[in-house]
Amino acid sequence: MASKAAVDWLLEDDQPAVRYRTLTELLGRPESDPDVRDAKARIPETGWAAEILARGDPGGWWVNEKNYYTPKYVATNWQLLMLSDLGVTRAEPRVRVAVDWWRGWARSRFGGRRPGQPHHCVVGNMARALIRFGYVDDPGVRAMLDWIVESADPKGGWSCFGSGRNLDSWEGLSALAAYPRAKRTAGMQRVAEAGAEFFLERELHRQGERYPPWYRFHYPVHYYYDLLVGLDLLTSLGYAQDPRLRFALEHLAQRRRPNGRWNLDAVHPDVEGGMARWFRAHPKDRPTPTSLERPGRPSKMITLTALKVQARAAG
Repeated sequence: MASKAAVDWLLEDDQPAVRYRTLTELLGRPESDPDVRDAKARIPETGWAAEILARGDPGGWWVNEKNYYTPKYVATNWQLLMLSDLGVTRAEPRVRVAVDWWRGWARSRFGGRRPGQPHHCVVGNMARALIRFGYVDDPGVRAMLDWIVESADPKGGWSCFGSGRNLDSWEGLSALAAYPRAKRTAGMQRVAEAGAEFFLERELHRQGERYPPWYRFHYPVHYYYDLLVGLDLLTSLGYAQDPRLRFALEHLAQRRRPNGRWNLDAVHPDVEGGMARWFRAHPKDRPTPTSLERPGRPSKMITLTALKVQARAAG
Protein backbone atom coordinates (compact mmCIF):
# COMPACT_ATOMS: atom_id res chain seq x y z
CA MET A 1 0.00 0.00 0.00
CA ALA A 2 1.09 3.53 -0.64
CA SER A 3 3.01 5.14 2.19
CA LYS A 4 1.82 8.55 3.29
CA ALA A 5 5.32 9.99 2.80
CA ALA A 6 5.47 8.85 -0.82
CA VAL A 7 1.99 10.18 -1.58
CA ASP A 8 2.78 13.50 0.09
CA TRP A 9 5.86 13.72 -2.14
CA LEU A 10 3.73 13.20 -5.24
CA LEU A 11 1.29 15.86 -4.04
CA GLU A 12 3.91 18.59 -3.80
CA ASP A 13 3.12 21.76 -5.73
CA ASP A 14 6.25 21.78 -7.92
CA GLN A 15 4.73 19.41 -10.48
CA PRO A 16 1.00 20.08 -10.77
CA ALA A 17 0.69 17.36 -13.43
CA VAL A 18 1.84 14.72 -10.93
CA ARG A 19 -0.29 16.28 -8.20
CA TYR A 20 -3.37 16.23 -10.45
CA ARG A 21 -2.85 12.62 -11.52
CA THR A 22 -2.18 11.54 -7.93
CA LEU A 23 -5.37 13.18 -6.71
CA THR A 24 -7.53 11.68 -9.46
CA GLU A 25 -5.90 8.37 -10.38
CA LEU A 26 -4.47 7.26 -7.03
CA LEU A 27 -6.68 8.96 -4.45
CA GLY A 28 -9.89 8.90 -6.49
CA ARG A 29 -10.76 12.57 -6.12
CA PRO A 30 -13.45 13.81 -8.59
CA GLU A 31 -12.78 16.49 -11.19
CA SER A 32 -15.08 18.80 -9.22
CA ASP A 33 -12.78 18.72 -6.18
CA PRO A 34 -11.24 22.19 -5.60
CA ASP A 35 -7.72 20.77 -5.22
CA VAL A 36 -8.13 18.82 -8.45
CA ARG A 37 -9.38 21.86 -10.34
CA ASP A 38 -6.52 23.98 -9.03
CA ALA A 39 -3.84 21.42 -9.93
CA LYS A 40 -5.29 20.86 -13.40
CA ALA A 41 -5.42 24.58 -14.13
CA ARG A 42 -1.74 24.93 -13.19
CA ILE A 43 -0.45 22.12 -15.43
CA PRO A 44 0.17 24.33 -18.50
CA GLU A 45 1.67 27.05 -16.31
CA THR A 46 4.15 25.28 -14.01
CA GLY A 47 6.46 22.29 -14.17
CA TRP A 48 7.29 19.82 -16.91
CA ALA A 49 4.25 20.39 -19.11
CA ALA A 50 4.76 24.15 -19.04
CA GLU A 51 8.40 23.68 -20.02
CA ILE A 52 7.49 21.45 -22.96
CA LEU A 53 4.81 23.85 -24.16
CA ALA A 54 7.22 26.78 -23.90
CA ARG A 55 9.71 25.01 -26.18
CA GLY A 56 7.12 24.55 -28.93
CA ASP A 57 6.73 26.78 -31.97
CA PRO A 58 3.51 28.86 -32.17
CA GLY A 59 2.79 26.96 -35.38
CA GLY A 60 2.29 23.76 -33.39
CA TRP A 61 5.57 21.91 -33.89
CA TRP A 62 8.75 21.17 -31.97
CA VAL A 63 12.31 21.27 -33.38
CA ASN A 64 11.52 20.16 -36.96
CA GLU A 65 8.84 21.91 -39.00
CA LYS A 66 9.30 19.43 -41.85
CA ASN A 67 8.74 16.19 -39.97
CA TYR A 68 6.62 15.33 -36.94
CA TYR A 69 8.62 12.20 -36.08
CA THR A 70 12.29 13.12 -36.31
CA PRO A 71 14.63 13.79 -34.70
CA LYS A 72 13.83 11.29 -32.02
CA TYR A 73 12.92 12.08 -29.24
CA VAL A 74 12.63 15.82 -29.42
CA ALA A 75 10.29 16.30 -32.41
CA THR A 76 6.55 16.94 -32.18
CA ASN A 77 5.39 13.33 -31.93
CA TRP A 78 7.42 12.66 -28.81
CA GLN A 79 6.65 15.96 -27.09
CA LEU A 80 2.92 15.41 -27.52
CA LEU A 81 3.13 11.89 -26.13
CA MET A 82 4.70 13.31 -22.98
CA LEU A 83 2.13 16.10 -22.74
CA SER A 84 -0.65 13.52 -22.92
CA ASP A 85 0.97 11.68 -19.99
CA LEU A 86 1.06 14.90 -17.99
CA GLY A 87 -2.66 15.59 -17.99
CA VAL A 88 -2.77 18.42 -20.53
CA THR A 89 -5.95 18.44 -22.62
CA ARG A 90 -7.38 20.10 -25.70
CA ALA A 91 -8.66 22.84 -23.38
CA GLU A 92 -5.15 24.28 -23.73
CA PRO A 93 -5.08 26.25 -27.04
CA ARG A 94 -1.45 25.33 -27.72
CA VAL A 95 -2.36 21.65 -27.55
CA ARG A 96 -5.17 22.09 -30.07
CA VAL A 97 -2.82 23.83 -32.50
CA ALA A 98 -0.15 21.18 -32.04
CA VAL A 99 -2.59 18.30 -32.45
CA ASP A 100 -3.88 19.79 -35.70
CA TRP A 101 -0.31 20.11 -36.96
CA TRP A 102 0.57 16.58 -35.77
CA ARG A 103 -2.39 14.95 -37.44
CA GLY A 104 -1.82 16.92 -40.61
CA TRP A 105 1.64 15.41 -40.89
CA ALA A 106 0.48 11.89 -40.17
CA ARG A 107 -0.64 11.33 -43.75
CA SER A 108 -1.03 7.61 -44.06
CA ARG A 109 -4.23 5.73 -43.49
CA PHE A 110 -4.70 6.41 -39.77
CA GLY A 111 -1.57 8.13 -38.58
CA GLY A 112 1.48 6.31 -39.88
CA ARG A 113 4.62 7.88 -41.23
CA ARG A 114 4.08 7.29 -44.96
CA PRO A 115 1.14 6.70 -47.32
CA GLY A 116 -0.04 3.11 -47.10
CA GLN A 117 -0.30 0.87 -44.08
CA PRO A 118 0.68 2.71 -40.91
CA HIS A 119 3.03 1.45 -38.25
CA HIS A 120 1.15 -0.13 -35.38
CA CYS A 121 3.29 1.58 -32.75
CA VAL A 122 2.63 5.02 -34.28
CA VAL A 123 -1.12 4.46 -34.45
CA GLY A 124 -1.36 3.02 -30.94
CA ASN A 125 0.61 5.85 -29.40
CA MET A 126 -1.23 8.55 -31.32
CA ALA A 127 -4.66 7.12 -30.52
CA ARG A 128 -3.83 6.84 -26.83
CA ALA A 129 -2.57 10.42 -26.71
CA LEU A 130 -5.58 11.82 -28.58
CA ILE A 131 -7.97 10.04 -26.23
CA ARG A 132 -6.15 11.50 -23.24
CA PHE A 133 -6.19 14.96 -24.83
CA GLY A 134 -9.99 14.74 -25.03
CA TYR A 135 -10.60 13.58 -28.61
CA VAL A 136 -12.36 10.42 -27.49
CA ASP A 137 -15.36 10.98 -29.78
CA ASP A 138 -13.35 12.15 -32.78
CA PRO A 139 -14.09 10.04 -35.89
CA GLY A 140 -10.39 9.84 -36.66
CA VAL A 141 -9.71 8.25 -33.27
CA ARG A 142 -12.45 5.70 -33.86
CA ALA A 143 -10.89 4.93 -37.25
CA MET A 144 -7.53 4.31 -35.59
CA LEU A 145 -9.09 1.96 -33.06
CA ASP A 146 -10.98 0.10 -35.76
CA TRP A 147 -7.73 -0.37 -37.68
CA ILE A 148 -6.06 -1.67 -34.53
CA VAL A 149 -8.81 -4.30 -34.36
CA GLU A 150 -8.52 -5.15 -38.06
CA SER A 151 -4.74 -5.50 -37.95
CA ALA A 152 -4.54 -7.72 -34.87
CA ASP A 153 -2.94 -11.13 -35.19
CA PRO A 154 -5.55 -13.90 -35.02
CA LYS A 155 -3.77 -15.34 -31.98
CA GLY A 156 -3.75 -11.97 -30.22
CA GLY A 157 -1.27 -9.15 -30.38
CA TRP A 158 0.44 -7.06 -33.05
CA SER A 159 3.77 -6.29 -34.63
CA CYS A 160 4.83 -2.73 -35.35
CA PHE A 161 6.01 -3.45 -38.88
CA GLY A 162 3.56 -6.02 -40.19
CA SER A 163 2.23 -9.48 -39.54
CA GLY A 164 2.93 -11.52 -36.44
CA ARG A 165 3.05 -10.40 -32.85
CA ASN A 166 5.67 -9.30 -30.38
CA LEU A 167 6.16 -6.84 -27.53
CA ASP A 168 5.04 -4.02 -29.83
CA SER A 169 1.58 -5.26 -28.87
CA TRP A 170 1.48 -2.97 -25.85
CA GLU A 171 0.85 0.21 -27.91
CA GLY A 172 -2.43 -1.01 -29.40
CA LEU A 173 -3.51 -2.32 -26.02
CA SER A 174 -2.69 1.03 -24.44
CA ALA A 175 -5.02 2.82 -26.86
CA LEU A 176 -7.82 0.37 -26.09
CA ALA A 177 -7.16 0.72 -22.36
CA ALA A 178 -7.44 4.50 -22.61
CA TYR A 179 -10.70 4.24 -24.56
CA PRO A 180 -13.74 4.10 -22.22
CA ARG A 181 -14.89 0.53 -21.76
CA ALA A 182 -18.51 1.55 -22.36
CA LYS A 183 -17.56 2.77 -25.85
CA ARG A 184 -15.62 -0.32 -26.92
CA THR A 185 -17.12 -2.49 -29.61
CA ALA A 186 -17.26 -6.27 -29.26
CA GLY A 187 -14.30 -6.43 -31.63
CA MET A 188 -12.28 -4.02 -29.53
CA GLN A 189 -12.97 -6.03 -26.40
CA ARG A 190 -12.09 -9.27 -28.15
CA VAL A 191 -8.69 -8.11 -29.39
CA ALA A 192 -7.97 -6.41 -26.06
CA GLU A 193 -8.52 -9.72 -24.27
CA ALA A 194 -6.45 -11.65 -26.80
CA GLY A 195 -3.67 -9.06 -26.68
CA ALA A 196 -3.62 -9.18 -22.90
CA GLU A 197 -3.32 -12.95 -23.04
CA PHE A 198 -0.18 -12.58 -25.18
CA PHE A 199 1.52 -10.86 -22.24
CA LEU A 200 -0.10 -12.90 -19.48
CA GLU A 201 1.02 -16.23 -20.89
CA ARG A 202 4.58 -14.84 -20.82
CA GLU A 203 4.11 -13.49 -17.27
CA LEU A 204 5.35 -10.14 -18.68
CA HIS A 205 8.96 -11.38 -18.74
CA ARG A 206 9.16 -14.75 -20.51
CA GLN A 207 10.05 -14.12 -24.16
CA GLY A 208 12.57 -16.87 -24.84
CA GLU A 209 15.50 -15.30 -23.02
CA ARG A 210 16.28 -12.90 -20.21
CA TYR A 211 16.35 -9.35 -21.59
CA PRO A 212 17.72 -6.70 -19.18
CA PRO A 213 15.66 -3.73 -20.48
CA TRP A 214 12.48 -5.48 -19.28
CA TYR A 215 13.70 -4.82 -15.74
CA ARG A 216 14.83 -1.26 -16.42
CA PHE A 217 12.03 1.13 -15.40
CA HIS A 218 12.15 4.09 -17.74
CA TYR A 219 10.43 7.29 -18.79
CA PRO A 220 9.38 8.65 -21.24
CA VAL A 221 7.79 5.38 -22.24
CA HIS A 222 7.30 6.30 -25.94
CA TYR A 223 7.15 2.86 -27.56
CA TYR A 224 9.40 0.83 -25.24
CA TYR A 225 8.23 -2.00 -23.03
CA ASP A 226 9.36 -2.89 -19.52
CA LEU A 227 7.76 -4.78 -16.64
CA LEU A 228 6.22 -1.63 -15.18
CA VAL A 229 4.76 -0.65 -18.56
CA GLY A 230 3.23 -4.12 -18.77
CA LEU A 231 1.90 -4.04 -15.22
CA ASP A 232 0.32 -0.62 -15.70
CA LEU A 233 -1.31 -1.75 -18.92
CA LEU A 234 -2.66 -5.10 -17.76
CA THR A 235 -3.89 -3.91 -14.38
CA SER A 236 -5.68 -0.99 -16.08
CA LEU A 237 -7.39 -3.53 -18.36
CA GLY A 238 -8.68 -5.42 -15.33
CA TYR A 239 -6.14 -8.24 -14.90
CA ALA A 240 -4.72 -7.14 -11.55
CA GLN A 241 -5.73 -10.42 -9.89
CA ASP A 242 -4.38 -12.73 -12.58
CA PRO A 243 -1.86 -15.05 -10.89
CA ARG A 244 0.47 -14.79 -13.88
CA LEU A 245 1.34 -11.26 -12.79
CA ARG A 246 2.75 -12.49 -9.49
CA PHE A 247 6.40 -12.46 -10.56
CA ALA A 248 6.18 -8.93 -11.96
CA LEU A 249 4.32 -7.63 -8.90
CA GLU A 250 6.89 -9.18 -6.57
CA HIS A 251 9.68 -7.66 -8.62
CA LEU A 252 7.97 -4.27 -8.40
CA ALA A 253 7.67 -4.55 -4.62
CA GLN A 254 11.35 -5.48 -4.29
CA ARG A 255 12.38 -2.41 -6.25
CA ARG A 256 10.67 -0.04 -3.85
CA ARG A 257 13.08 2.07 -1.80
CA PRO A 258 12.78 2.33 2.00
CA ASN A 259 11.20 5.79 1.64
CA GLY A 260 8.40 4.36 -0.49
CA ARG A 261 9.69 5.71 -3.80
CA TRP A 262 10.96 4.05 -6.97
CA ASN A 263 13.94 5.11 -9.05
CA LEU A 264 14.08 6.00 -12.70
CA ASP A 265 16.49 3.40 -14.10
CA ALA A 266 16.85 4.70 -17.63
CA VAL A 267 15.62 7.35 -20.01
CA HIS A 268 15.40 5.03 -23.04
CA PRO A 269 16.33 1.34 -22.78
CA ASP A 270 17.35 1.10 -26.43
CA VAL A 271 19.91 3.90 -26.23
CA GLU A 272 21.34 2.83 -22.89
CA GLY A 273 20.75 -0.91 -23.20
CA GLY A 274 20.88 -3.64 -25.81
CA MET A 275 20.82 -1.26 -28.78
CA ALA A 276 23.85 0.74 -27.67
CA ARG A 277 26.22 -1.09 -30.03
CA TRP A 278 23.89 -0.56 -33.00
CA PHE A 279 23.63 3.16 -32.33
CA ARG A 280 27.39 3.45 -32.02
CA ALA A 281 27.65 1.93 -35.49
CA HIS A 282 24.88 4.19 -36.87
CA PRO A 283 25.45 7.54 -35.16
CA LYS A 284 23.16 9.45 -37.53
CA ASP A 285 20.21 7.37 -36.32
CA ARG A 286 21.02 7.77 -32.66
CA PRO A 287 18.08 9.47 -30.90
CA THR A 288 18.39 12.35 -28.48
CA PRO A 289 17.50 11.11 -24.99
CA THR A 290 14.80 13.29 -23.47
CA SER A 291 14.20 13.11 -19.75
CA LEU A 292 12.06 14.84 -17.17
CA GLU A 293 13.98 13.31 -14.27
CA ARG A 294 17.48 12.02 -13.59
CA PRO A 295 18.24 8.29 -14.02
CA GLY A 296 19.32 6.60 -10.83
CA ARG A 297 17.25 8.95 -8.69
CA PRO A 298 13.73 8.73 -7.22
CA SER A 299 11.15 9.42 -9.90
CA LYS A 300 7.70 10.89 -9.45
CA MET A 301 6.51 9.46 -12.77
CA ILE A 302 7.72 5.95 -11.95
CA THR A 303 6.50 6.12 -8.36
CA LEU A 304 3.01 7.26 -9.34
CA THR A 305 2.69 4.42 -11.86
CA ALA A 306 4.02 1.86 -9.41
CA LEU A 307 1.63 2.94 -6.65
CA LYS A 308 -1.33 2.80 -9.03
CA VAL A 309 -0.36 -0.73 -10.04
CA GLN A 310 -0.09 -1.82 -6.41
CA ALA A 311 -3.42 -0.19 -5.53
CA ARG A 312 -5.15 -2.10 -8.35
CA ALA A 313 -3.50 -5.35 -7.28
CA ALA A 314 -4.64 -4.78 -3.70
CA GLY A 315 -8.21 -4.55 -4.95
